[in-house]
Amino acid sequence: MGGDIDFSAVINYFDRWARPPDWRASRVRAILQTAGSLLTPLTFNLPIGLRLWENEFRRGKSPLHRGYAFSPLEASSDAYRITVMAEADQISRLFHSIGRLFGPEAFLILEFYPHEMEAPGEEPSGPTTFYSPYLPTAELLQALDTYLPRLIHDGFVGFGLANNRAGLEFFYSEEKVLTCFSGNHLRVIDLLNQHGLPHRPELLTPGDFGHDHLSLLCLPADELPPFLAEMGQDDLDYVLFCQEIVEALDMYPVEETLSFFLSKKEQDAIEACLSRHSEFSEFAEEDFGSLLLDWNDFVSECEAAFEGDLWEYQQGLKLRDMIQYVIEGIPPSLATKLKEILAEPDAQFQRNLIDRRKRLDAPGDIPVREERFWYQGVVRNQGAYLRRDLIRCGWFKP
Repeated sequence: MGGDIDFSAVINYFDRWARPPDWRASRVRAILQTAGSLLTPLTFNLPIGLRLWENEFRRGKSPLHRGYAFSPLEASSDAYRITVMAEADQISRLFHSIGRLFGPEAFLILEFYPHEMEAPGEEPSGPTTFYSPYLPTAELLQALDTYLPRLIHDGFVGFGLANNRAGLEFFYSEEKVLTCFSGNHLRVIDLLNQHGLPHRPELLTPGDFGHDHLSLLCLPADELPPFLAEMGQDDLDYVLFCQEIVEALDMYPVEETLSFFLSKKEQDAIEACLSRHSEFSEFAEEDFGSLLLDWNDFVSECEAAFEGDLWEYQQGLKLRDMIQYVIEGIPPSLATKLKEILAEPDAQFQRNLIDRRKRLDAPGDIPVREERFWYQGVVRNQGAYLRRDLIRCGWFKP
């Protein structure tokens, strides 16, 4: 072909002559619109903080195209991963549109590098992930409005929203790819179609090509969009403006050593199970994913040195009791998934136990079948208060 087809001109010409309209004309018009979205444009408007290498372009054309792909999420029977490539000027509108899917509340995910400079000879560390508490969704969207252009364009920042109880999460990474996890993928796909994003089963992303990440500070003012060029250096420094967001929303760092996604259907099954136990029912409507992360945090704290007393230590063990009660009371496929999530923290906790010939007293009102290994012995690294209480209860004997 001698050049690229102007599909908008073709559609206008078709509209002029396809009279009177009928179902055949509508069908042909839809085909032309799809073809146009799949074959154009010549360029792709990436955020300025990410640049493809020059040798990745073919005859001046960008290898990237607008669109989305989706596939079933690993280890989940009813959730999907939806990967989206949208141009920089679309992200803000998408952010607000997807935000409306979350319902009344959500939490913010923010990922950036708190320390720009590494010590000489030190390996570059990865970004730190921060979570906000659950907040009203409208309040979150409003709080981020003034920061959105910088979050979108800086090459060292990723951000998103999540509501684990609703089984919905989306994240715009520093690779400038939007990823959504949802148990209702058709609702998300419908929204993407409304924004003119076509389905591309073989979707390409910047990660498929050589590229560089750039902070807004390293770009000369004449290369910045007008809405960023007028800002001062401090306002463009991602460490500073991300820290402002962290402080404003009372965000906290999280160690993402556990990576999992629980769909709404899976959370509902867990809620029904917890509701059947008189003591655990008060946790039924909680985000069960947070309880799994709490166990992981407890294991990590014990690995370093548990600084609480015996009562606090036993509360951590009771958390694992509740998780085990759920595992034994839900469908086998979901139970297997939870066991796989817990495999590493459970193994880590077992490695940390000593004096395993002795047992701490376990609550007797929790109907579980499996042996509770977490009561066999105590953790190796005992803080002063835990060791004191263990001595008082006669754990250490001559």
